[in-house]
Amino acid sequence: MARRERTRHLIELGGLVQKAGLVDLTDDDRATIYGALLDVAARGRSDDGNSVLALWKRRGKRAFDAEQDADDTPGDESL
Repeated sequence: MARRERTRHLIELGGLVQKAGLVDLTDDDRATIYGALLDVAARGRSDDGNSVLALWKRRGKRAFDAEQDADDTPGDESL
């Protein structure tokens, strides 16, 4: 992966951490965020990892869809 592509990829992943609310939840404590991500990774590698990953994927898709729907909804332009 080229350096510019890698940088963009990492920025996008950081954006997901922000979108998920982890930055505010942890008061931007990097150790807590890292610990939470390590816990998530361990759950994904567990014996029921496939079902956990499927659940996360459904939740993520719903969240992206809801965000897209909110962006597509016209606001009150009379304000």
